[in-house]
Amino acid sequence: MSKNLVIIPTYNELENIGKMLDAVMALPVAFDVLVVDDGSPDGTSAVVREKSADYPQRIYLLQRSGKLGLGTAYIEGFKYGLKQGYDYIFEMDCDFSHNPSDLVRLLQALQKDADLVIGSRYVKGGSTVNWPFDRKVLSYGASLYVRLITWMWIKDPTAGFVGYRRKVLETIELDKIRFIGYAFQIEMKFTAWRFGFKLREIPITFADRIEGASKMTKGIVREAIFGIIKLKVYSLFH
Repeated sequence: MSKNLVIIPTYNELENIGKMLDAVMALPVAFDVLVVDDGSPDGTSAVVREKSADYPQRIYLLQRSGKLGLGTAYIEGFKYGLKQGYDYIFEMDCDFSHNPSDLVRLLQALQKDADLVIGSRYVKGGSTVNWPFDRKVLSYGASLYVRLITWMWIKDPTAGFVGYRRKVLETIELDKIRFIGYAFQIEMKFTAWRFGFKLREIPITFADRIEGASKMTKGIVREAIFGIIKLKVYSLFH
């Protein structure tokens, strides 16, 4: 039986974290969870500790001192997962934009033939729910922009619902991953693709958060826009 770890970064997710942990624990396949909390002042970490007591050896908490960024949270989570001997490691949002039941489908894709699997909004069968038209245009346009710059065929390169075989994370030099916002998601996929790993997209329905506040900022958007060009230029010389 494989060892599976889901990494969930949090900042002020009190309304969602308890329900999300219960949902993952209820799946028909066993997934452990590592919550990486960036010093949430709303009590998120206290709920994780309570749930950890309910599910010993299944739920873990890594507390950090402040908002250090999505990418650094995942890097710390990846290192933890590798050190603890997990076979498959997943990224997932806490706000139910990603349906936890889809973790089973992502795992099946990894166990079949994928090295890195992406829960995709933009392959056939994928969709978004509760998004205004302008956000759909912006998101799809960003994905097209990334494909044009990088020449990487992935249709949803900014997706944050991702699963890895451990050999992918062992191969990527995690300390050299530079970006911390949504550009982090692109950099990880691009790096794995350049190493020749098999990337696969499976369709998911992405639902906009109902509770809690979005963490998107103008700085994150700028990093993604200009970071992709830096990634491509760097790749031409290394």
